[in-house]
Amino acid sequence: MSRPSSPKKIFSPKLLPWLDIAAIAAWGILLLVYWGTGKLALLIHPNYTVLTVVTGIVLLLVAFYKAWLLLRQSRNSGPVMQHLNLLPPGWSSTLLLTIAILGLIIPPRAFASQTALQRGVNDSITLTRVKPQSFQTAKNPENKTLIEWIRELQVRPEPDLYTGQKVKLQGFVVHPPNLPQEYFLLTRFVITCCAADVYPVSLPVKVKSGDRNTYKPDGWLEVQGQIITESLENKRQVVIQETSSQVIPEPKNPYDS
Repeated sequence: MSRPSSPKKIFSPKLLPWLDIAAIAAWGILLLVYWGTGKLALLIHPNYTVLTVVTGIVLLLVAFYKAWLLLRQSRNSGPVMQHLNLLPPGWSSTLLLTIAILGLIIPPRAFASQTALQRGVNDSITLTRVKPQSFQTAKNPENKTLIEWIRELQVRPEPDLYTGQKVKLQGFVVHPPNLPQEYFLLTRFVITCCAADVYPVSLPVKVKSGDRNTYKPDGWLEVQGQIITESLENKRQVVIQETSSQVIPEPKNPYDS
């Protein structure tokens, strides 16, 4: 009875250690490239930037050290480093290397209106998880950001307190299907740790022209206007009566924190 043949090795034993080194180095490069290009802000809270950069540097140092050991070992004709993987030898490193390369080729993008609708932007004022005790208001209402307004509304939710106050806010446009045609939501995403936990906050804007299709979904605007109180979806709430709007480029860091 013939002995079953062993599975064909796809990766050469000499190549396996270099695949590990390449995967580790690629992830270090990926983290540092994201940091250098400003894309890291799309993935993590600014508080974790230093930690991520240090991780990228450490990964590169580990890769260089392993490469040095491997070269030294090969010169001394020592045994090739052994690997213990759940996947067949070489596949785990190849997978990590492929993901890192794809990350370098396909840059991350900020979340947009479709994600906001999926995560419940329709009810953003009640869904916001901002802690009232962390709120610090700007003295001039026109200097408050969107997230600062949301925080203040969490502390003092009576809409009539703000009637007539002027605002100048930046955010992207969302067209919720449940609001009348003359309203859109000016929206920002808030990040607390990483991109996985971002959530939308927004304020309704009553369009000056009466037609929100003037502004395309996902477009970034700086809206100037004043606060009025209206009933939307059977709920009295703060609404921004638009007086003027200006199209602006997407900020380098589109998230609030």
